[in-house]
Amino acid sequence: MNNIDPSITIDTSAAAAGVAVGILLIFIFIGFLIQIIAWVGMWKSASKAGQFGLLACIPIVQFFIWAIMAKKEPWWGLLCLIPVVNFVFFIIIFHEISKQFGRSIGTTLGLVFLPFIFWPILGFGSAQYQQ
Repeated sequence: MNNIDPSITIDTSAAAAGVAVGILLIFIFIGFLIQIIAWVGMWKSASKAGQFGLLACIPIVQFFIWAIMAKKEPWWGLLCLIPVVNFVFFIIIFHEISKQFGRSIGTTLGLVFLPFIFWPILGFGSAQYQQ
C-alpha cells in the first residue's frame, strides 16, 4: 500500500533555482578575479610605459592610455569607441604596444584573446618599454 500523504508536496524548482544562482555567483566571482588580474597587469604595464597606472584600469580612459603607450595620437582612443571599427584599432594598438615592449605578434594575439595572462606578463615580466 501507498503511505504517501497527497497533501505534502516537494518543491524542487526552488532548490534548482538556488543551485543555479549559486553557480552563477561562482562564475561572477571567478570573472571578477580574472578582471582584477588583468587590471593589475595593465596598471604595471602602463607604469613601465611612463603613464599613471591607475588610468589604465578605468574603462574608457584606458583606450587613450593604450593609444599613448602605442605611440599613437590620443584621439585613437576615440576610434576604440566606434562599434565594429574598434576591433581593428584594438588589434593595431595592441600590436604597437607589443612592439614597444620588444615582443611580437604572439603577444599581440595574447593581449587580444587572453588579456588576463598577457598584461601581467608585460607588466611583471622582463620586457622593457622602449621610450
